[in-house]
This record gives sequence, structure tokens and C-alpha cells, in this order.
Amino acid sequence: MKAQELHGHLDALLLAVLEQGALHGYAIIESLRARSEGSLDLPTGTIYPALRRLERAGYVASTWSTVNGRERRTYELTDSGRRALAGERAGWHEFQLTVGRFLDPGSSSTTPA
Repeated sequence: MKAQELHGHLDALLLAVLEQGALHGYAIIESLRARSEGSLDLPTGTIYPALRRLERAGYVASTWSTVNGRERRTYELTDSGRRALAGERAGWHEFQLTVGRFLDPGSSSTTPA
């Protein structure tokens, strides 16, 4: 799946990954890949700018640490980020139900017009 296809959803995915606990950038990329069973194999050039944007918004906080002689930044969800994630989940649920009425007409979540 390409980054363009995630337009509007990448921030929510990153917040959801960080909900499990603090991670450094590469671990975030690996978590996206693993949880999507390989469908989300996004480049660092997509992930790091999004993490910086989330940090500027106050949804993510980061700290620098040295691990095995290498500097790396670890990202953590803030309380504001948890609230934003809850809002994203509610919006996603509503979107999924609405679009499902058109694209998945046989699903039980649809009602006849």
C-alpha cells in the first residue's frame, strides 16, 4: 500500500501504534509493517515528517537517547494524543459504516433505504 492511499489516515495509524507504548522511529515503521501483515511498508520520508507534525500538534512527545552508541529519538503518545486517537477512531467508525452502505451492500451494518 502506498503512502498516497493512506492520505488522511496516517496520523491515526501512528497514534494507534504509539498507544502501546514509546517507540523509536524504526520500531514504529516495523510495527506498521507487522500489524498490517506487510501491507504498510512505508518509507522513513513518510513516517518522520508525520511524527514531527504530530509532535508540533502536541499529540506526541519525543526524547533523545543513546543506544549502543547511536542516537535515536523515541516517541510517546501524550494525553492530548490519546484524546485525538479516540476522536479518530470514532470518525473512522462512522466513515466505515457510511461507505459500507455503498461498497458492501450485503453487510449486516446496512439498512435498506
